[in-house]
Parts: sequence; structure tokens; C-alpha cells
Amino acid sequence: MPEKASSRGSGAKKGAQKYQNAFAYTHNRGSKTTKKILALPVDGLCKRCTDQILWRKQYRKYKPLTMTKKCVSCEQKKITKAYHVLCDGCASEKGVCAKCMETEEIVEVANQKTSQQRLKEQQELEQKLASMRERQRRSYLRKLQRGDIVAADVPDVCKSDDEFDYTDSEEESGSEDEEESEDEE
Repeated sequence: MPEKASSRGSGAKKGAQKYQNAFAYTHNRGSKTTKKILALPVDGLCKRCTDQILWRKQYRKYKPLTMTKKCVSCEQKKITKAYHVLCDGCASEKGVCAKCMETEEIVEVANQKTSQQRLKEQQELEQKLASMRERQRRSYLRKLQRGDIVAADVPDVCKSDDEFDYTDSEEESGSEDEEESEDEE
């Protein structure tokens, strides 16, 4: 009788994973490491591997490389991206995914934009900023500089005045005081 390859006694199948990550991890806003990790490009990968890397970033499981890795094809220390096994040159030369080495269609992530797209977005941003009130514009630019919002959030900022405290109490109280002083005279 041949021995089983599995170490399980009864040969029972393993169940589903116990903890399913029901909600995304909330990143520390001020963390420089998190900002650096989220800014890293995800390119040269197939759809499945791209999804895996994006999931790792979203749930804060992504660990960037500290030193360059050796490519399994050319055996030179050229790999600078975490979870890749082929350098960019070898992967593009062979036409395979740099992580799983499968010959599937390589996905281009939406984060990579052409210069024309960047120029168009820059012009749209300038138009939106020009249409904002001064207080809105300064608040938006401050939040953008802090990293609380992304440049793509401009339409939301323009539409909602809920984020900004626009109380006309100073203007109203000032005009009432003037009226009262005129009445007294």
C-alpha cells in the first residue's frame, strides 16, 4: 500500500481561511512609509499578479525591497520591485509576467498616464481652482499638500461646501451693527 503524500491523517480537505479581511486596513495618514508604498508603480505584471500586489498595498501587507534582488533569468542584481522574480528587461524581452513568469497579457495600471493625459488633468485642475472661491482654493491646496486628498478629488471639493465653514455671521453681524448705529444717530 503506497503512503499518502499528505501529512493529514484522514485526508480531509482543509476548510476556508478563518479570518477573511472583511474591511480594508486604515492606513496611518502621516506615515511616510505608507505614502511611499502606495506611490510605487505596479507594472509588468499579469492581471492576477497585479490584483495580488494591489491587495497587498490596500491591506498593508506589501513589504518593499530593501536591497536589489537577483533576476532568475539573467542572474544579475537588477530587480528593484518587491515580489518580482524577473527584471523589467528580461520580462519585456520574453513577454511574460515579471512575478509568475506566465505568458499572459500584461496589464497596464491606470496610475501610469501619458504626458498628454497629465497635461489635460493639470489644465482641468487649474480651471477648477479658478472657479473656486479663495477660501475653498486655499483649503483645497492645503489638504492636497498634506496628502489628505488626491488631485482627482477636485470635483467633489467644488460641489460640496460642507467641508468648509462658511458662516456669514461676521458679515451679518457687521451689517446689523451698522444699522443699529445709524438708528441711534
